[in-house]
Parts: sequence; structure tokens; C-alpha cells
Amino acid sequence: MTDHNDRTPHVPGQRQESPAVDGQALGLPEAPPVPSLDKEPRLEALRKWWDAAWNDDGFLHGRWEDLRRAPELGWHGMANWVKTTLGLAGICAVLTLLDGATDVLADTLHRLLTAAPRVQVGADTSNGVFAVIDQPIRTYIAAHSAALPISASTIYTVWQLVGIFGLVGGFFRSSGARLTWTAWGAASIAMVWDAAPDEGRTIATGLAVLAWTAASAFALRGLSLRPAIFTHIHNAAPAFEPHIHLPAPAASGADDAPDNVHPLQKR
Repeated sequence: MTDHNDRTPHVPGQRQESPAVDGQALGLPEAPPVPSLDKEPRLEALRKWWDAAWNDDGFLHGRWEDLRRAPELGWHGMANWVKTTLGLAGICAVLTLLDGATDVLADTLHRLLTAAPRVQVGADTSNGVFAVIDQPIRTYIAAHSAALPISASTIYTVWQLVGIFGLVGGFFRSSGARLTWTAWGAASIAMVWDAAPDEGRTIATGLAVLAWTAASAFALRGLSLRPAIFTHIHNAAPAFEPHIHLPAPAASGADDAPDNVHPLQKR
């Protein structure tokens, strides 16, 4: 009995071709696509974009025109992005200057506040009539500033600066400065009354009141205690109504007809 075998017999030295196997059927990832060689390089594409941006209707050309025309258009006519850029640059410059000047300003303010001599209780550093007012104020500040985080000399300097501000600002008729001057004078008189010696308290307080009143002639100049009365008189303005009168034409009567005018008659 003949054995029918469909398999191809193996021949030594002969290469047999295996059937094609699909990669997706085996679950393998697809191979990346091979880049085509006809695409232009990135540098060439960038060069083309650069040339197109500098054309008449390009992006960079438009921004350059905004910058070029900004000086002649002024702040109100220039482009909004130019205004924003200038504003941000100005803010950054101010912040940089403030950051650098913070230490200098703090040191200058500290030197200004501590420029006055040290305030000590019972130390008579002033002389003359001014000492009658100044010495009680120094004594009061030194006695009541021990628990504060700043020194008595700093408080004394601030008290002097506030008085100068009220005097100068009141001279220029500033309402806030005049209120400051009034409060400063009342506080100074109260300090003199509290810290002055018992034997001369009345005299010292009276001199303080007189000195503050005399200085108020400059700080409160032009200020009147009389009530202001405003009288408003309303006078109606005369009204002018022009009228044009034209005489009516005279009516012509029958007697006014001329004698040489006769009606047409048919003959």
C-alpha cells in the first residue's frame, strides 16, 4: 500500500523558505515609520519663518513698527504691549532702587531720631527761659519711657519734629498740621504741669501756655473765631425778548382805482 506523504522531503544543502509571519498576530509592537528623505531640515524651516516674519505683514515687522513709532505717537497712541513693557520695566527699576536704598534710609532715619542728646532725669541741658519749659518735658519723657522699646532721646526727637511739622504746616494753612499743632501744644502743657517742681508748677505752666500761644500766631495765621456768614442775594437777570413788528399793508378800496382803467367790453 502506497503511503501518501504531503510533506516536502528534506534535501541536504538546500535552504527552505519559511512562510511570512505577521507581527501583529504575534503581539509585537509596530516598527516606527522611517522618516522620509524629502522633508526639509529644521534650520531651513526656521530660516523661512524668519524671512516671513520680517515681511511687510509679518509679526516681527509689526512689532518693530510699534517700537519705531512709539516716540512720535506718545503714551496715549503707542501700542498696548509697549505700554505694558515700559510699565513693568519702571516697576522693576523702582523695586530695585528701593531694595538697595532700604538700608541707607533705615540708617539715616535712625541717625536722625537719635541726633538729640540723651534725656536724663534732673539733667539741666538747657538754659534760660527755655529751660523752664524744656526741662520738665525732658524729665517727663525720661520718667515714662523706661518700659518702651525705644530710647527717651528718640521720643524727645520725635516730639520736636512733630512740633516743627505743626508749626510749618500750619503756617501754610494745612488743616491737618493745625490739628497736630493744637494736640502737640496741649500735650506739651500737660507734661510741663506734671513734671515741673511743685513750687514753680504754676509759673512753668503759664510760660508754656504763653509760648505756645505766641507760636500759634504763625501756625494758626488767618484762622478766625468769628462765624462766617454768607449772604446770597439772588437778583433775577433782566429778560430781553426782541420782537419784530411789521406794519400790515393798507387795504385798497374801490375809490382808489384810477380813472383810466376800464374793464374790457365785448363789442
